[in-house]
Amino acid sequence: MSAECSSYLNADKVLVSGFSCPQMSGDARAVYCCGFQDVKYCCDDPHSFFPYEHSYMWWLSVGALVGLSIAAVVLFAFIITVCVLCYLFISTKPHSKLDTGLSLQMADLNPAAEPHPALALEIIPLFLS
Repeated sequence: MSAECSSYLNADKVLVSGFSCPQMSGDARAVYCCGFQDVKYCCDDPHSFFPYEHSYMWWLSVGALVGLSIAAVVLFAFIITVCVLCYLFISTKPHSKLDTGLSLQMADLNPAAEPHPALALEIIPLFLS
């Protein structure tokens, strides 16, 4: 089994002529043509996309972990700040009972009861002799 890698222009715009896989100087298991439009190579996995060692992926992973760690610390600091501010807001309120306004009284449902003093009419003699 062999594959043909067609010619291509590399990143420096230099024409690289086509070649067959596996190459004489390469691994005999590398029977597939892999890569992109600007870099092609023979590989043993048809789903391989990168001709380089995977050590750079480790550095990308470290960078992502550092970024996520910083974001997590900022989020944690924000949550702690909100909690502290809420605690301070609640703890600095006056502890005395606030005035809720007029006190409500139950209405008297007994019709035989005397009317409320404010509603009782007092007859004032108009003519004083």
